[in-house]
Parts: sequence; C-alpha cells; structure tokens
Amino acid sequence: MKLFYAMLTTAVAVILAMSVVARVSFTHDFLGYLNEQAQGRMEELMPRLEQSYREHGSWEFIKENPGIWYSLLRSTRPELDPDTPSSKSSPSGSDLTGAHLRFTLLDADRKYVIGFRDMQADALPRPIMRDGTIIGWVALTPFESVITAIDQRFQHKQWLAHLLIGLVSILFTGFIAIKIANVLLSPLTRLAKATHRLAGGDYTTRVEVATQDEVGRLSADFNQLALTLERNERMRRNFMADVSHELRTPLGILNGQLEAIEDGLLEPSMDTVKSLQSEVATLNKLVNDLYDLSLADVGALTYRKADIDIGSLLRTSLQSYEETYRENGLAVTLDLPQQAMLVHADAGRLQQLFKNILENTLRYTDSGGRLQVACRREQHHWLLQFDDSTPGTTPEALPRLFERFFRADASRNRANGGAGLGLAICQHIVEAHEGSISADASALGGLRLSIWLPASLA
Repeated sequence: MKLFYAMLTTAVAVILAMSVVARVSFTHDFLGYLNEQAQGRMEELMPRLEQSYREHGSWEFIKENPGIWYSLLRSTRPELDPDTPSSKSSPSGSDLTGAHLRFTLLDADRKYVIGFRDMQADALPRPIMRDGTIIGWVALTPFESVITAIDQRFQHKQWLAHLLIGLVSILFTGFIAIKIANVLLSPLTRLAKATHRLAGGDYTTRVEVATQDEVGRLSADFNQLALTLERNERMRRNFMADVSHELRTPLGILNGQLEAIEDGLLEPSMDTVKSLQSEVATLNKLVNDLYDLSLADVGALTYRKADIDIGSLLRTSLQSYEETYRENGLAVTLDLPQQAMLVHADAGRLQQLFKNILENTLRYTDSGGRLQVACRREQHHWLLQFDDSTPGTTPEALPRLFERFFRADASRNRANGGAGLGLAICQHIVEAHEGSISADASALGGLRLSIWLPASLA
C-alpha cells in the first residue's frame, strides 16, 4: 500500500503542477502576448493620429465618426486596403488580438473623443505629440480587464476541462499504480511469507522465480539461501547422529566389558586391559579430532610456521608406520627429489596430516597391497601424491571424502574403520597452509590423494 500511495501521490502532484503551470502560462504568457501585440499596434497608430490632427487642426473630425476611427486603426495593417467599403464601418476581423476594440482616443485634457468607452483605471495611456506639445492621448485597456461574460464562461469551461482531465488522469494513474504495485509487491509478499516460514525452521521453503529482474534475482538468492540452510541443517543432524554413534560404540564395549568383569564373567587379564585401553584410545582420538575440527571452524587452530623440509618430515612419518604396515602385509615405496623440499609450515600439523593419510590407507587397503608416495616440484608448489591399491571407491563418493563422518561404500568401510574425520582434518590443515588437496582414483586400483603446498622462497 505504501508503494501505491507513493505512486498515486506523485502522479497527483505532477497533474496539479501541470494544471498550475498551464493556468499561469495562459493568464501570464498568452494574455501578456496579446497585450504586447496591442502595444505594438498602438505604436503604429500614434503617427497616423498625429498626422490626422495636423491635417484637421482638432479632434472634431473624428468625433462620432467611427468610420474614420476604424480606418485609422486599419491603416496600421498595411496588408489591408483602407478604400474598401468595410473600412468605413467596422474594423477588420483579422485583428485576432482584439486591440482595435480596446483603444480609446482622448484629447489633451484627457476627455473622451472616440474608441472604447469603458476605459478602465489600469489602461495604459500614451501621449500624442506635435511640436513638443501634447495634443491628445491614446489609452490601451489590458485584455484581462475587458473579458466579457462569454470569455469568463470560456475560462470556466477551460477550468472544468482541466479538472475533468485531472480527475481522469488521477483515476488512470491510480489504476496503473495498482497494477504496478501488484506486479512489484506480489513477489515481494510471497518472498516475505517464505522468509517467515524459513525463519520458523521450514528449510524446504522455496519461492517461484518468475522474472529475471532484481526481484527475480532476489528470489533466486532466497532459494539458494534456503537450500544452504537445508543442507546445513541436514549436515548438523547427520553430524549429531554420527557423533552419537561413534561415541556409543566404544562406550558400549567399555560398559559391557566392565560389567562382565564386575559379574565375574571376564577375568581382568592383560588382554582385557589392552582391549579397554584400545576403546579408550578410540574415544580419545575421536574427541581430539572433534576438538581440532571445532578449532579449525572458528580459525583458532594454532600454527607455528617455519621453513621446514617436508621430504624429511615425510620420511620420519613413514618410518614410524613401517612396522605396522609390515604387520598388515602392506608395502611402501617413496619417491622424493634430491633437493630439499622447503615449505613454510607447521611441522606438527604436517605430521598430523601425514599420520591421518597413512592411517586411512592402513584401514582401507587390502592385505598384500601397497602404498606409493611420490613428490615433485610443479612451478611454485610441491605436489605430494599418495596412491594405494585396492579396494577403490566410487566416482560419486570421491567429492565427499572430505566431509565429516563420511565413509565410502562397504568395500572401504572396515569394522576397524575410523570415524570419518581424518580427511576432513587433513583438508583444514592443507588449506591453512594455503594449499589444496583432492581425491581421485589411483592407477593402483585404490585411492589417490594429491596435496599441493606452496614452496618456500628461502
């Protein structure tokens, strides 16, 4: 409604302004034009009157003789013939300004001689001179002072016509304003209602994108916002479900073993203690990973960067897993360049990165397989590639490997698999070092993880 009233008020103001301007133009400019034309004719008349006075010696020759008066008036128009019969009786109808009807001739004492009898007080007198002496006066009554009843009726009709046109224009403008307001406000109203539903938690809310203008783009942005909120809400629910599941499993094992020991069904042997310690370690790693992810989300994960050799760091990480890989029947090959692979990074975080990748390969690679690690320089970055053997993962799952709690199909979802947080942490660490990480199918039949880290300028 505000838009409608604003448009209607603007239209009414414009119409009123146009009416006022038209009225002022008529009364000032048009009537002023008529008066200026009459003054010009008066300037043409003055010499003729002075010449006639010289010839007759007084104004007696013209008194009560309108034929001569009109002849003198007409003589100011050279295109007319003063000898025509009409010149002796009435002025020519060609004088559209009506000036001949508003001239009054006065003698030197300003007494009426001939012409317009109802001379008004606002008449403009001009002296007629002969040898420096005033012999008479010609007065011009302004046009607006002699408007007749017919003229007043004409003006009244003009005002009525202006009023009618104004009312029709206002009605038409109001109709157009309603249409425009509906066109503009209908999608905004729908958008406002959808916003209320979205704010109430209905993330499936969408609005129709009917146009390609600003309102259409706003609707498209709203739909994108709703889609993002819906996806985030779904991820939040999945996250809570996954966390609950990951915590429930080791806690259930711990609770069951402790109850069995309490009931005397299980001996508190070293194997039992190691089993309990294993579940506690699983819980501890899950909590630590969740804590790291929470810090990474708010940008509070600390990094103490320095120029380090990631080649040496990678060798150290592989050596720490050498025995574990051998016990699981996995072979490891490492291909590093001869020169130092300097990067400006946090050594501890990169060790955490390599540890997560090596554990991921350890969990999801069949016994008898292998891990191939290769590093090389690509322009201003160091490229580290980790290729493991079968089993692989589906192409659809590759883009989601870095999502929290996501684990691929059953072929890579072992009973001893992790919580699905390791690769998500790896992505945060790599991006914090202004690098990138991606997952692809490996030529060995498993998974290839590619990591680009900026090379140090040192």
